[in-house]
Amino acid sequence: MAEPRRRRSLRTRITGAATLVVAAALVVGALAFYGILSVSIHNATVRAAETRAEQLASRIDAEGPAMVAELDDDIVQAFDDDGRVVAASEEADSGDLPNIDETAVVTYDDEPMLVVREDLDDGTLLLALPVEDDAQTLATVGLLLAVAVVAVVVLVAATTWWVVGRALRPVSRIRAEVDDITADRLDRRVAVPPSGDEIAALAGTMNRMLDRLDAAATAQRRFVSDASHELRSPLATIRQHAELAQLHPKATSVGDLAEVVRDEGLRMQELVDALLLLTRLDERAELQRDDVDVDDLALAEAKRLRAGGTGVDASRVHAARVRGDARLLSQLVRNLADNAARHAGSAVTIEVVERGGQVLLTVDDDGAGVPAGERERIFDRFVRLDEGRARDAGGSGLGLAIVRAIAEAEGGSVRVEDSPLGGARFAVVLPAAR
Repeated sequence: MAEPRRRRSLRTRITGAATLVVAAALVVGALAFYGILSVSIHNATVRAAETRAEQLASRIDAEGPAMVAELDDDIVQAFDDDGRVVAASEEADSGDLPNIDETAVVTYDDEPMLVVREDLDDGTLLLALPVEDDAQTLATVGLLLAVAVVAVVVLVAATTWWVVGRALRPVSRIRAEVDDITADRLDRRVAVPPSGDEIAALAGTMNRMLDRLDAAATAQRRFVSDASHELRSPLATIRQHAELAQLHPKATSVGDLAEVVRDEGLRMQELVDALLLLTRLDERAELQRDDVDVDDLALAEAKRLRAGGTGVDASRVHAARVRGDARLLSQLVRNLADNAARHAGSAVTIEVVERGGQVLLTVDDDGAGVPAGERERIFDRFVRLDEGRARDAGGSGLGLAIVRAIAEAEGGSVRVEDSPLGGARFAVVLPAAR
């Protein structure tokens, strides 16, 4: 098994990258400066030597070669046209200077010399200038540049290490705080630094994520609790009738027991189916996409309610088509129709209309309506208002939660408001099929 890759801290990587970039820039700059300075010093020395050679040549042409012997500080030699030395200064007694054709640096008397040539009326003049001071100057400059480069690189590395460490200190604190947050401590939040920078934004994002996780965990616990409560009731009813039939066979019949088991089994099946549907929608499973005529679904539900004895007005159902999952949309319309029939006094109205690229489905009833303060809560799971608490009327409390989940999964929304009939109006808005 391969060994895990060694982790390098962000602080180390940033410091290393910054140090390398600065070091490279400084080295290139120092070398460029050294090269330019070297050329500049050499050119200045050449110009000074050429100027001095021109001055000496003028004097020799005017006074004769003999005046060269009077020079004390200059290394000068005068040659005739045949290349023989005809005069030399006191400093030029170590031997003949090389009779060069152009300016060059040579070794004379074991020292580097810059030799320049100047023509005379009757011969040639050679002048040598020592360049040892130039070399020492360049060596001193090179040493200072090397020390400066090393010092600046070390300073940049130390400064970058300190600055990055200070900037990342809140990240380490956030990481430590998040590591301490467990499933039973989702109410904790990380401290947001007052810097207002990306680290503060990261802390805010972490807190928002923890808010969502806390809300999801709370909803999950409430969901499991409510589901357990809802399933406990039919199971208790079945067990109660079974124990009654076992202890008192004459108090009930097999037919009565079978009817209770069937009814409670159907109730549990409906509850489990609803829970599975909500779970599928929560997981954002991929939905089937077909052209669905919402008016056909509405008319089918109106016919079903009429067969059950509920008066339904479907005269304002117009042709409207959406693109979505036909089974889920049918479940949405049925849940709204059943909810309206459950709470209606005597009348239900279903309307479908398409306008502005949207399909509007409204279901009205003439019941007691929904109080303004409860119009969001009724879409929560296992919520039943006081009017619908009775087992034969209230259902499982999942119908409207399923309606909202389906509407949002299909790219729409649902809301509840006052109905012209005096009860509640549930309005679903869905994108129309293109």
